[in-house]
This record gives sequence, C-alpha cells and structure tokens, in this order.
Amino acid sequence: MPFFLLVSVVLPLIADGADPLRQVGWQLVAFGGALPVAALAALLFPLVRPLEVSAVRSLCGVPAELLAEGPAVSWAARRRTALWFVAYLLAGGIVSGMTLAAPPAAVVLLLLPFADPLRHTALGWPAFHGLLGPLAGLALLALVAGTSWGAGTLLARLAPALLGPTPADRLAAAERRAADLASRNRLARELHDAVGHALSAVTLQAGAARRVLDADPEFARRALAAIEETTRAAVAELDTVLGLLREEDGSDPAAPAPTLDGLAALLDRTRAAGVPIEATVEGRCTGLPPVVSREAYRIVQEGLGNALRHAGPVPVRLAVCVTDADVTIRVENALPGAGRAAPDARAGGGRGLRGIAERARLLGGGATAAAEDGVWRLTARLPLKGATT
Repeated sequence: MPFFLLVSVVLPLIADGADPLRQVGWQLVAFGGALPVAALAALLFPLVRPLEVSAVRSLCGVPAELLAEGPAVSWAARRRTALWFVAYLLAGGIVSGMTLAAPPAAVVLLLLPFADPLRHTALGWPAFHGLLGPLAGLALLALVAGTSWGAGTLLARLAPALLGPTPADRLAAAERRAADLASRNRLARELHDAVGHALSAVTLQAGAARRVLDADPEFARRALAAIEETTRAAVAELDTVLGLLREEDGSDPAAPAPTLDGLAALLDRTRAAGVPIEATVEGRCTGLPPVVSREAYRIVQEGLGNALRHAGPVPVRLAVCVTDADVTIRVENALPGAGRAAPDARAGGGRGLRGIAERARLLGGGATAAAEDGVWRLTARLPLKGATT
C-alpha cells in the first residue's frame, strides 16, 4: 500500500486526467507502477530480506534451514530479494483485489434466483436468472480460493530459490562455524591441559599421603602442602580459561596464560607429585613470541600430565631446545608393566595428544607421539617464523 499510494499521488502529476483513487484502469496502472518502486526499495535496503524471510516462514510454511539469515549484503542477494519482493507483491495484489471484488459478486449471483430486486443490478443478466447464477457464484468463489492456493504454492516454491542463502552467505556461515569450532577446541585444549595436569598431580600426591599418613606424617604434610600449591595454581589457570570465555563475549579480557617463563614452577609442582624429572633446556626461553611460548608451555604441561595419568611416578626426561628457527620439545617416560597400553590407546584417552597436535599444527609445526621399546616418546616442533602474537 505505501508504494501504491506513492505512485497514486505522483501519477496525476505526470498524466492528465489520471485518477487512481476512483478509476479502476488507473488503479491498475498505479499498481503496475508500484512494483518497480518496491523492487528499488528491496535493492537499497538490506533489511527487506529478513522481513520477507519471516513472512515466508509464517505464511508459506517454508523450513528455516532453506532460507537465508540476516540482511542481504551482496548485490546478488539484493537482486534475488527484489525479484521475490515483486513476485510477492504482485501475487498479493492480485489475490487482494479478487478477495475484495469477487465475494460480493458471488453473493449476488447466489441470491439472484431468490431476490427479484437483485435482477436489476449489473449482475442481473437474464442468463443468470436460473441455476446458472448460483453456479457462477460458486465458480467465482472457487476461483478466488484456487488463485489464493496457487499463489501461495508458487511463492513457497520460489522462496528457497530467491530467499535462500547465496554462495557468499554459505561461505560466511561456514566461516562462522569454523570460527566457533576453533574457539571451542581452543577452550577444550586449555581446560584439558591446565586442569587435567593439576588433577593428575593432586591424585598422586593424595594417594601417596594416604599410604604413609601413619608411618611418615612429615611426608604426608609435605604432600598436603604440595596439593595446596597445585590446586592454587590450578584455580589460577582455570580463571585464565574462564577469562577466554569472557574475552569471547566481549567482556573482561582473559588473564595472561602461562608461558615458558613459568617452566621451573611447573616442574617443581610435578616433582612434588613424586615424579622424578630430568629436565634439559637449551637456549633462552625468554623473549620468545608470546603465542609460541604459551603453546610450548601447554605442550610440556600435557606431556608431563600424560606421564602422571598413564605411567604414574616413573622417571621423565624433558628436553626443550630453543634455536633461532624453532622450539623443539621432547618428553620421554618409561611404560611400567609388561604389555601396558600406550597413553593414546587407553579408553577415553587421546584428547591431550590431539590437543598437542592441534597446537603445533596451528603454528605451522608438528607433533608425534609413540611407544617404542617400553618408552613413551612425545616430540613437538614449533617454528618461530611468523609467530608474533
């Protein structure tokens, strides 16, 4: 109606004798002239598409997964929306005109044989005085109903093609899904490596304290102190992981994640769990790109956590080598017991190893883990080139 009224106001200014408000012919001209104006509005205003998508879902019953989401950003999407808008208004205008004019005429035709005054109206043709009048009235009502049904069916079939996602929309949706998945994987890695390592260490410390509580109270007190320190560090790291969630939703930024600068404290907490660690560090761990330092710390943490969870308090050898080109991490530990399964083969295991591989791959490096001759070996390489954040 706004487009029709706009053209009805402009039309008398450019055509002599035009009266769209009173003359049916000029009303049809105004209706036809309103369609290009509506198409122009759909081209200029991206929000027309979500409005039309809502209308289609409500009126035509088209499933939401077949329709695009959000405004029409690209010109291809706008053109398709404009074409749909014109088809929608054209069908709506035809059905609206029929529903306004046809039912009164059908009522007159139905009553024509029974009401003599109606025979003197425009529809009171002699041919309609018998049963032909009611039949024509029913046919007229059927025509309105059929036109409405046909228009709705046609629009429902056109909607997925004209209001469905364009290739650009599908690409944008795929990018959003990939970003969401990457964010979830990142949080899962952080939570697994940070909290999992602490829980493994606390489990060993608590078990050792329980076994010697009566025989060696001093050792039990040291184990409890180690548990306190480990849980305090775990709470701090958990706050860091939760800070990542706050950072994702735009609120408070996350606390700084631990880096290789905190390697000594990590080794001390792991040794307090009863794990002998022989650590070798070549090169300087300070001054590294922050992202490499953070991921290297998490890989070392997960490597030690694997040893705690799957091998117990066995000797562990850690080697960290920092060069101008990359950072190489090697973690080795014995697998006690004949026939004991490797860490990645245990039920429910392998998430940490996948996380290590993902961390290394995202930085352009790689990671391998395998058992050989009763020794579990984990190796990861993180290149320094291009890593700045």
